[in-house]
Amino acid sequence: MCASRRGFTSVILMALLASPAYAEGVNVMLGGFVAMETLYRSRSESADIGSSYNGVPFSNQPTAHMSEVRGSARQSRLSLLATGDVDSDTHLALYDEMDFLGAAQTANSNESNSYNLRIRHIYGTIDWDALGLELLAGQNWSLATLNGKGITPRNEVIPATIDAQYVVGFNWARQPQIRLVKNWNREFWLAVSVENPQTTFAPNAGTATGITATTTHAGGSLLANVNNFSLNHVPDFVGKLAWEPVIGGSQPLHVEALGIYRSFYDRVSLASGNVLGLTAGNYNVNSDGGGIGGSIAWTVIPRTLDLQATALTGSGIGRYGSAQLPDVTLRPDGSLAPVQETTFMGGATWHATALLDLYAYGGQEQQQRKYYDIGTQHLGLGNPSLNLAGCLVEGGACSPNLQTVNQVTAGFWWRMYQGKFGNFRFGAQYSYTHLAAFSGAGGTRPTTDDDMIFTSFRYYPF
Repeated sequence: MCASRRGFTSVILMALLASPAYAEGVNVMLGGFVAMETLYRSRSESADIGSSYNGVPFSNQPTAHMSEVRGSARQSRLSLLATGDVDSDTHLALYDEMDFLGAAQTANSNESNSYNLRIRHIYGTIDWDALGLELLAGQNWSLATLNGKGITPRNEVIPATIDAQYVVGFNWARQPQIRLVKNWNREFWLAVSVENPQTTFAPNAGTATGITATTTHAGGSLLANVNNFSLNHVPDFVGKLAWEPVIGGSQPLHVEALGIYRSFYDRVSLASGNVLGLTAGNYNVNSDGGGIGGSIAWTVIPRTLDLQATALTGSGIGRYGSAQLPDVTLRPDGSLAPVQETTFMGGATWHATALLDLYAYGGQEQQQRKYYDIGTQHLGLGNPSLNLAGCLVEGGACSPNLQTVNQVTAGFWWRMYQGKFGNFRFGAQYSYTHLAAFSGAGGTRPTTDDDMIFTSFRYYPF
């Protein structure tokens, strides 16, 4: 079915491009690349070109003692940009970008929202120059993602990595949204976005005796029924301010501050005689979360050296980090407790020559304990009574809660050919990822790590 849908989409695309009725007054630009990529991981994740930074196996798992080598062409990409000017003041645009990394039974709404066909982006915009306003509607990078020029689509500063999960500490999502942006003289920008919600949950969470919580439900119509989806009733709200001061006649510095508001929602059933002595019944319970952060993108030396840094701190913001640490855990009364988290990432890109770029990044995502005492029982994230000794023994029982994920990565892109036939690039990347769990009974704090190497050949024909 997926193959037939891709073929149908190709036919429609060619028909649109060939039809004068659609092409008149509209400029159409194709983009994308064909990729052949390889990966090596010192600990097997059974993952494609996008790594699971929170899924590096601990020593109790056989895969922690096995390496992994894979080849993949699935990050190959196709994009289409159509633009038209209603008049000298009003401009319309449509952007569609897809790749082949989707897998129907794994499609979810956690971060990349990449359902088959794997939509990366599909949105429309309308700009009113005189008002300094832009409206965007569709699926795009979250407003929480770092921009490099104003707050404008297709100007996001995305790590140059081959790994499709980018870098630990990089805050992002690709999800449906409605966004309104106002700019003042293209030096100051203010934006507000209403975005698709989704909640991720800490493992090993539990409630007090006599209390149960319903937090997810299997996918229904048009969603994968082998996956559970959180119960959402309020979208995520993201606000951002950006400033690009004029320095020496140019704007080499981009500074932004952002805030996120999130609402979490579950259904709690309280049995008569529950251990907390709460009134029996069934209730919907709301919990609030969110965070604040900021980013800088700085062209230190034009066409030579670019720096970037980003940070975010708050409660219930795990889904916006590349390591995908949980948003919430459970309180003993069944309500959702947002987990405190701080993320940061810094990076540099050196344009060594016109044909060679070198890059390096480092980042961390770290959470705080969120557990509760019910008599002698501990419940929640970072439960200190968990017996984690089995994490160190192959075949042992081990269900740790991750506290920290750290990563450093470096790589390069070399344009082997660049001319009228497009460009052909070769890239290589190395990353080291280290995971540490919260300590458990006896002070045990298991850790694990992964060395990863990636290569990529890409042809950009457009």
